[in-house]
Amino acid sequence: MNKWWWAVLVVILLVALWATGFLDTSQVHDFRSCVEAGNPVMESYPRQCSDGVHTYTEDIGNVLEKADVIVLDNVVPNQTISSPLKLEGRAVGQWYFEASFPVELKDGNGATIVTAVAEAQGDWMTEAFVPFEVTLKFTTPVTSTGTLVLHKDNPSGEVSNDDELVVPVSFGGE
Repeated sequence: MNKWWWAVLVVILLVALWATGFLDTSQVHDFRSCVEAGNPVMESYPRQCSDGVHTYTEDIGNVLEKADVIVLDNVVPNQTISSPLKLEGRAVGQWYFEASFPVELKDGNGATIVTAVAEAQGDWMTEAFVPFEVTLKFTTPVTSTGTLVLHKDNPSGEVSNDDELVVPVSFGGE
């Protein structure tokens, strides 16, 4: 009889651990896998997905934090991109130096795929937003995701002057 109570107690404990997510054996571990598992997506920004136990938030980089200094007009976080990719957007004049700033595309492992220089499409000697354009030509990497990084030009080299817009992307066919 005493062993029976221990067995019941162990079963109750295991059920409690499973219900609270401590014994989660599912393949859901981030926003993308939560969506792929067919779980509901909340229409917020950034979007959120819940598997009933955990809520996962979509990685949108730092686009919200940088919206007052730089904005991409034709690429949104997690968009599927392919080569050639023409980027268009707007950045405040302080983002440029000599009417340009560097752009980098990285694969999912952080390795640089391509670098290019975005060019101002107007007078960059202003505190207002100035349009920019750049075209990236690249070979689709092995990783399915990557990162688009638009660096504030910093000719001084002072770390305190560094800034960047980081946008997660997915890769499609060439």
